[in-house]
Amino acid sequence: MKSLHHFPLLFLVFSLALATCSSADSHEDFLDCLSSYHPEESSSISRVVYTKRNSSYSAILESSIQNRRFSTPSTPKPLVIVTPLNTSHVQTTVHCSKRHGLQIRTRSGGHDFEGLSYVSDVPFVVVDLSQFRSIDVDVENREAWVQSGAITGELYYRINERTTNLTFPGALCHTVGFGGLISGGGYGLLFRKYGLAGDNVIDAQLVDANGRVLDRRSMGEDLFWAIRGGGGGSFGIVLSWKVKLVPIPSAVTVFAVGRTLEQNATQLLHRWQYVAPNLPNDAYSVVSISTMNLTETGNRTVLATFISVFQGSANKLLPLMQERFPELGLVRENLIEMTWIESLIFLTQLPNETPENLLNRTYRNALLFPAFKAKSDYVRKPMPEIALQGLWSQLLEDVATTATMNIISYGGKMDEIPESALPFPHRKGTLYKINYNIGWREEENNNPQRYINWIRKVYRYMGAFVSKSPREAYINYRDLDIGRNNDDGKTSYTQASVWGRKYFKKNFDRLVYVKSKTDPENFFRHEQSIPPSFH
Repeated sequence: MKSLHHFPLLFLVFSLALATCSSADSHEDFLDCLSSYHPEESSSISRVVYTKRNSSYSAILESSIQNRRFSTPSTPKPLVIVTPLNTSHVQTTVHCSKRHGLQIRTRSGGHDFEGLSYVSDVPFVVVDLSQFRSIDVDVENREAWVQSGAITGELYYRINERTTNLTFPGALCHTVGFGGLISGGGYGLLFRKYGLAGDNVIDAQLVDANGRVLDRRSMGEDLFWAIRGGGGGSFGIVLSWKVKLVPIPSAVTVFAVGRTLEQNATQLLHRWQYVAPNLPNDAYSVVSISTMNLTETGNRTVLATFISVFQGSANKLLPLMQERFPELGLVRENLIEMTWIESLIFLTQLPNETPENLLNRTYRNALLFPAFKAKSDYVRKPMPEIALQGLWSQLLEDVATTATMNIISYGGKMDEIPESALPFPHRKGTLYKINYNIGWREEENNNPQRYINWIRKVYRYMGAFVSKSPREAYINYRDLDIGRNNDDGKTSYTQASVWGRKYFKKNFDRLVYVKSKTDPENFFRHEQSIPPSFH
């Protein structure tokens, strides 16, 4: 009878062993499936498949991890990484993952803030699109085909090779993967003039849950709508995008002017809320908030850096700002004229200031902390000065020396596009978006909780001053704190709508409808994927 007391422990050990064996069996069966599905291509696909036995496995996995919070010994790792070179490699991976019960995580640039493009708590395969990155620019028709694994810097560079009069309204950060950018709508320096990246997509090629390759015509308008802002990892693997190119002037004007609390930063930011959303569409405006030590006293203070990129000359921008925002005190010496491509390099602080740096997909700014937690908000009514003062007190806490906030002005073209045009609903009436971020060194990854607790506290504080019912959030600044699905794929509409309405508002219902129609078995799923309606 004594041995029965050990039954729960023995059962647990047996269950763990069974799970491990099952995972290993699925892994080996999956590899066999890849080789046998298209026998004529078995040697081809074997060259793009990496398991933990491969010497290159870790290097490939680590190469696109942009948040080192998800690069620890305890972080779940994929059983297999596939780096496809052609469409059939993707189709085969989908077919074999489905047959052998493995989840797929698709990674283009690795910028998912919660690591969902390369981390899962269930057995999974990573489809890493870093080699799936061709770009075909058609200057005459002002179009380009861009594969999802290309980074935005590569697209800017390839367009600039052909013409300096056109570009694409994509992300400021040049290492953002094109597939991830558009799957969340995607914004950048030109979004107040031309809308989101997703607003400028005219066709796409996608592999669905049945392994079919679909374009806009064959997938239908509902699915084409959903993939341009409904979030990555829900509807299939988008292989490539056909996009519109937009005109840019021969010179743009940039300024970055810092003001501390002692230089009236509070009053200036309060006034900025009224000015920036009403500037002409040619103006991109952001305020970057951080802290610094005053040289005179050594005391910490808040620094607000007012940044703008204007599609035009300094002679046009200066009188505009002096009329609309005289409190900032801009003078001609603050303004720098440069080309569009130079403005990207300048604002991202790339070394050497040469366009070739835009091709570097592994570049990381040494000033940024490698591990971080981020959150987002949208604001529809200006915050009072007293609210900003309460925020400053939290930014000046000892734990927050590595915290930043970016406040990005909306308005312009974004006010003109209906909320339902794409799944991205943050349009008319949005004054600005806030990105909260706190970082830490990689060696602190074993205990980052004090930083995470701080940003959650700030988020709670801001609840009184931001959008409500729902409290809106940006899908490409993914945040699992606002809700998550069950790991087994059986998530109810009610449960998913907790986070879904924050990202998509009323558009969430249409996304669920599209998911139910195109992937009813919920094959493509993760912690914040769109669920089918019957789950």
